Amino acid sequence: MEKIVIAHRGASGYLPEHTLESKALAYMMGADYLEQDLAMSRDDCLIVIHDIYLDRLTDVAEKFPERIRADGRFYVIDFTLEELKSLNFSEGFIIEKGQKVQEYKNRFPMFTSTFKLHTFEEEIEFIQGLNKTMGKDVGIYVETKAPWFHKQHNKDISKATLEVLKKYGYTKKEDKVYFQTFDYPDLKYVRETLFPQYNIDVKTILLYAYNDWHETYEYKEGKWQLFDYEPLMTFDGMKEVSRYATGTGPSYDMIIDKDKSKQGSIVITDFVANTHNNNMICHPYTVRKDKLPHYVTSVDELYDALYFKADVDGLFTDFTDLAVNFLKNKIQKLAFTNMHFK
Repeated sequence: MEKIVIAHRGASGYLPEHTLESKALAYMMGADYLEQDLAMSRDDCLIVIHDIYLDRLTDVAEKFPERIRADGRFYVIDFTLEELKSLNFSEGFIIEKGQKVQEYKNRFPMFTSTFKLHTFEEEIEFIQGLNKTMGKDVGIYVETKAPWFHKQHNKDISKATLEVLKKYGYTKKEDKVYFQTFDYPDLKYVRETLFPQYNIDVKTILLYAYNDWHETYEYKEGKWQLFDYEPLMTFDGMKEVSRYATGTGPSYDMIIDKDKSKQGSIVITDFVANTHNNNMICHPYTVRKDKLPHYVTSVDELYDALYFKADVDGLFTDFTDLAVNFLKNKIQKLAFTNMHFK
């Protein structure tokens, strides 16, 4: 099966994540799919942004200081589209001693140039426009962020997402689209209720998280409780997942045993095998050349470990060009070897 490159938030190693500029660069670098993380605004617009909050990437604290919640965050859902578009978008940062400190120091300088938030529809039109002018068929890879959180605010982000997908012609498994989420209870709702309602049957991915990330909650026994991913990581758990998902989306350290692996000796877990043996594909996240694990000395080693030692079907990376070039060179070498040893 062909191995694919998924541009994680666009070419986010080079330009601020999820900007249209980042998507254009990843497109030209040869990505097979461009990722869209989605959150909803107060006026029900789907916004392309990785987080359900704004304070890691924008100047919201300066422009709307009164909108801060008790937990110290500024949430997308508390702002209208017009307000969101008034914000300046930046390379990601953290706050240390009251100061903004860029998370990846050698990436695009924060709060330089001008970048803005945009809607899901705007991004689809942008990508479809590029497909027309470039004569390509680059796909979209959509993630609904925290459907459980949106439900707590009486918003159905998955329903809104499917309405947009249908509007723009993404309805069948053959279409160049994946629908992914960490929220397994919501994925079941999407497959069992929304797909039949909208006559949609696109490829679906269950993203996996560690429980201590507090990534997903489910409404059970009259209250919202932390969702437990552990049972879904076994072979039998994946058999259950395969009823609703085309594939799995694990963190790559669920695939490579970081405790047992060392330089020159990569230890692969059974995660990919369990996925494949349940007739699903596996697309792990996220390879970054500026955040390598201890058991590799280059990003190519990590690409090789995932694509070929673990045999994943595709992966998310911040550095689209490096993954595309790695696969091109690796496949050429394999073809040369096979030709000379037949």
